[in-house]
Amino acid sequence: MDEQTADKIITATHWPRTMAASALGVLALFLLVGTIGELKSLRFIGSGVAATNTISVSGDGEVFAVPDTATFSVTIQEEAEDVKAAQDVATTKGNDIIAYLKKEGIDEKDIQTTDYSVYPQYDYTNGVCTQGYCPPGKQTLRGFQVSQTLTVKVRDTKKAGDLLSGVGSRGVSSVSGLSFTIDDQDKLEAEARDKAIAKAKAKADTLAQSLGVSIVRVVGFSEGGGGGIYYAKAMSADSGMGGAERAPSPEIPVGQNKITSNVTVTYEIR
Repeated sequence: MDEQTADKIITATHWPRTMAASALGVLALFLLVGTIGELKSLRFIGSGVAATNTISVSGDGEVFAVPDTATFSVTIQEEAEDVKAAQDVATTKGNDIIAYLKKEGIDEKDIQTTDYSVYPQYDYTNGVCTQGYCPPGKQTLRGFQVSQTLTVKVRDTKKAGDLLSGVGSRGVSSVSGLSFTIDDQDKLEAEARDKAIAKAKAKADTLAQSLGVSIVRVVGFSEGGGGGIYYAKAMSADSGMGGAERAPSPEIPVGQNKITSNVTVTYEIR
């Protein structure tokens, strides 16, 4: 056998072995990659599985605070034969009230026009009925009414009574909607929520101990809440105030606002 023939036989014999080794290498690499992926996913296993053994508990929390902001509305209504005449009078009164409020320390950003409207005003006359027949009534245009409402925010609640008396002496039609709020309401709501959650957690710990189980994790949460005047009462003046003489400043009890939170927490147990 010559040397060339021997090389051909060796090559023919080695080729299948090389192919088999390459295939085994590719398969091993594939299995290694798959195994690494599975190991990485182990920390996520169960995270998307719904809990089957749970307990639900509720808790409530409340916080009391003295309001630091008062809000009220002032309405001016004027009527005249034409729109411009009614607007002129309403504008004069409105500007006078705004100037007064600014003089008393109310910032321009705390004075807002929340309504401005113009409506026609009609007189209605019923027809005279004769022999069982009643003709339709007649409406006659009397003029136009201009209405402007300003909403005022007072950041010093001690001034509320004086301001109500002051705007009332400037020919407004009504002063209404006095309410007391807390400027940083979110902070108080968070405090009430924390109290409610702490109470719910304490209930869950006690219940788990009684049942002989362990708490694993929180799997559900919901919250409801609200607020209101806890003590005293807000004043509301809603009457004609066309007199020029300034009325005595009313006493305005501020009271306390109550902020509440009611939570329901669901825990997985084992």
